[in-house]
Amino acid sequence: MQAWRVHETGEPRAVMRLEEVAEPVAGPGQLLLRVRAADVNFPDALLCRGQYQVRPPLPFTPGVEVCGEILAVGEGARGRPGDRVIATPALPAGGFAETTVADAAAALPAPGALDDAQAAALHIGYQTGWFGLHRRARLRPGETLLVHAAAGGVGSAAVQLGKAHGARVIGVVGGADKAEVARGLGCDLVVDRRGEDIVAAVKDATGGRGADVVYDPVGGDAFAKSVKCVAFEGRIVVVGFASGVVPQAALNHALVKNYAILGLHWGLYNTHDPAAVRACHDELARLAAQGAISPLVSERVPLDAAADAVQRVADGTTTGRVVVVPGRPGRTEPTEPVQEEGERR
Repeated sequence: MQAWRVHETGEPRAVMRLEEVAEPVAGPGQLLLRVRAADVNFPDALLCRGQYQVRPPLPFTPGVEVCGEILAVGEGARGRPGDRVIATPALPAGGFAETTVADAAAALPAPGALDDAQAAALHIGYQTGWFGLHRRARLRPGETLLVHAAAGGVGSAAVQLGKAHGARVIGVVGGADKAEVARGLGCDLVVDRRGEDIVAAVKDATGGRGADVVYDPVGGDAFAKSVKCVAFEGRIVVVGFASGVVPQAALNHALVKNYAILGLHWGLYNTHDPAAVRACHDELARLAAQGAISPLVSERVPLDAAADAVQRVADGTTTGRVVVVPGRPGRTEPTEPVQEEGERR
C-alpha cells in the first residue's frame, strides 16, 4: 500500500515521503482500517518537526485522526468488518496512508449525518472544543465567548459549539478572507487582528465588561490580548500554541482581575475518563444530526497532496479543515479548494 513516512524530522513538505510499504496488521485489541478520510491537524506538523509531546520512532506515518472502514479485527477487539468508524491511529502507523490500525476501545461510530471528510474532522477538534467550553470553562447560555483563530479547524469548532449552546460569539481572525469564513460560521462579531484593536473591539461590544470565556489555541500575542479583555470572573481556556510562542502568565494579574486560566489536554480524558469521551461523542453526533454543528471542510485533497496540506496547515494559510481522501484521484498540479454544498455555514 501507499503511505507517507517521515525518516527525519523537519518541515512537513521537506520530510514527508510517499512510499510503498507493507500493509499493517491488526494486533491484539486493534482494528485494521481502510482510510476513507484523514483530517490534517496541527499536531501532524509538530510530529514531523519532532516537537509533539508524543515522539514515535522513525520512520513513522503522521495522521492523527481518520474516518475509516473496518477491514479486520484483532484478537480481543470489538468491531465488525464494514462498519465506518472515527479513530485515532496507533502511531507509528498514522492515518496518511491507504490503511492504518487503531485501538478498538477508542474507536467511535461515524455519525450518519456526516460524510467521510466531515466525520474525520469531528473528533479531536470538536471534542477539544466541547471539553474546553463545557467541562473546563462551564460556558453558560447568554455569555460572551471570544474565539481566537475562529476560521481555523480548532477555532471553527469552538464557534459552532458556542453558538449551539446559546453564547454570543466574537471571532478573531487574520485577514479579510478568514473574516468572511468566520461570519459564515455564525460569529456575532468578527475582529480582524491585522487591522483592528482586539481589546478595544471586545470591550466596546460588551459595554466594557469583556469576554466571559476566551478560547485560545494560538498563545503568544493572542493570550496577551485576552488577559486585557477578559471579564470579571472570566475564564481563559488554553488549548494550544499555534503561534509557536508559549506565553508566561502573570498570576498577580489574574489575582487582581479575578479571572481563571484553565489548561486543557483533551487526550488525557482517553486515559482518565474514557466514558466522558464517549458521552461527548454521542452529544456531538446528536448536534450534527440536528444541523447545529457541521465541520467546515474547506478542501478535500488526494493522498499524494498530503505533505503539501500538512505544510499549509502548519503555515496558517488554510481555513477550516483540510482532509486527505486516499480514494480521491491524484493530481499533477495545484488545484483550487473543493467546496461542496453545505460545507460552509
